[in-house]
Amino acid sequence: MKNIENIVLDEVDREILSLLQQDASMPIKDIAAKVHLSTTPCWKRIKKLEQSGLIKANVVLLEPAMIGANVNAFVSIRVNQHDPDWNEQFAKVMQDIPQIVEIYRMSGEIDYLMRVVVSSIEAYDKLYTEIITRMKTAGLYTPDVTSNFAMEQIKFTTALPLLVE
Repeated sequence: MKNIENIVLDEVDREILSLLQQDASMPIKDIAAKVHLSTTPCWKRIKKLEQSGLIKANVVLLEPAMIGANVNAFVSIRVNQHDPDWNEQFAKVMQDIPQIVEIYRMSGEIDYLMRVVVSSIEAYDKLYTEIITRMKTAGLYTPDVTSNFAMEQIKFTTALPLLVE
């Protein structure tokens, strides 16, 4: 991973990044026009941001309902072990489950929070069984797993705020 802490972004870089976060497929000539640059300097700025590691990937966002990803569940896990080996093993065991789209190690009462996307409550029940089975098999079993289901998505964005400090 590249060190991005030393990158200084000017206003043009922020505008470019904002545009790319909205639509990464936007042609460079269109981005250049919106940020008042010619195409080549704009392209060079984007390449520099990619090479620095600040731009991690260009992805396509799908409409969840059109692929049957109708249910968002948030799975909270509390554990009684807090050592790095447990954390590493847990991450390894959960990594290749495609329905788990995010995993966070938390502070506070919950140790891990996962966002899971499935087609139905029945599909979640099967996934839950798989998660518990994998944890038991890896010697990571914990009886404290709680699920909460999203009733409605109020806001969703993949765009990060481009703060000026």
